[in-house]
Amino acid sequence: MRRIHALVALLVLLAGPPAASAEPARGGPVDLALVLAVDVSESVDADEYHLQQEGIARAFEDQRLAQAIAAGSRGAIEVLVLEWSDRDKQAVTVDWTRIDGGEAAEFAAAVRRTARTSNGLTAIGDALLAAKAALDRAPFPAARRVVDVSGDGMANAGTPPRQARDELVSAGIVINGLAILTDEPWLETYYNDYVLGGPGAFLMRTEDFQSFATAMLQKLLAEIVALPPDPKGRQQARR
Repeated sequence: MRRIHALVALLVLLAGPPAASAEPARGGPVDLALVLAVDVSESVDADEYHLQQEGIARAFEDQRLAQAIAAGSRGAIEVLVLEWSDRDKQAVTVDWTRIDGGEAAEFAAAVRRTARTSNGLTAIGDALLAAKAALDRAPFPAARRVVDVSGDGMANAGTPPRQARDELVSAGIVINGLAILTDEPWLETYYNDYVLGGPGAFLMRTEDFQSFATAMLQKLLAEIVALPPDPKGRQQARR
């Protein structure tokens, strides 16, 4: 098992094209280290991929998000985008970026410049392990470490999500979810039972990819201020 975890960590560093990010800005500790783990499995078509990408970019251009970051005790967060599908297909598309001012717009632009890295099966557990490996190399100390997993299907390959979840939670990492219910209306229950974990973990739901941008903004705002989002459209984690 250790050899598998080591392989996953190596794949995070090497898989896919070079990550689209400049050198992180200088600075001290941050309020939050956040991995945005985005599903790019074969169930996500080209238009749906674009809606996810655009939804993340728009969220970081929203003034409400900038205000939430500035209101933190350190006034800064660090963010990384990880695309995932099959068990050997996790790729950092935008590397760690410190956001404490105008960098939010730069981060949004970097997200829009990225190209899809894979379209394999749905290996949620391996995506979680890859997210942990990314957090372990985050450049700034963070008061909180969070993985934000978005997806439209249950795992059908790789490490069992519950096993990976338990490993992350034991390391002090919170896992939140954004379940896209286009094809699997039961997905929110699955995420709640097998994916989410850690103190205050929560699940957002969206009925389709068209409303992904709204759900992503609400979720990011809740994660940055460390409070549950508006009860509409979300479910508190049981774990």
